Amino acid sequence: MQRITIAIEDDLLGELDQHMGRSGATNRSEAIRDLLRRALARDAAQDADCVGVVSYTLDLSTRDLGRRVPQTRHSRHDQAVAALSVPLDHSNAVEVTVMRGKVADVEDYAHGLFAERGIRHGQLSLVPVEDVEEVHQHGTGAPHRHSHLKIKDAF
Repeated sequence: MQRITIAIEDDLLGELDQHMGRSGATNRSEAIRDLLRRALARDAAQDADCVGVVSYTLDLSTRDLGRRVPQTRHSRHDQAVAALSVPLDHSNAVEVTVMRGKVADVEDYAHGLFAERGIRHGQLSLVPVEDVEEVHQHGTGAPHRHSHLKIKDAF
């Protein structure tokens, strides 16, 4: 790990300290590393592998939206890992969908969803991963080959 020195305005340093309190960072270096990773994730190569966490609010009173959203997710069943819907009232819910694949494909899904009428407060968080094939044993079974997603520090 490299050590660097930066100059920062007092007001911005105050905001960093407030961010530390909210995020649970134990020191400024940790907080800055976290902020940098988040900012640099926006510049991810379109062909990089990722896991995307897509969160949004859904207004179920919008015509056919409650049917269309699961259909778009189902049409990408090879990328959809999990989905969660939390009802907030009689017509609104917070939903979270976890997708895996290339950055371009996950972003395409998220941005298409966010453009739907009745979808609000959409956010996409990308986690850089690498698909690593390994041979190992689970429990008492025979060793076998399969892949694991390993989290990377950056894209």
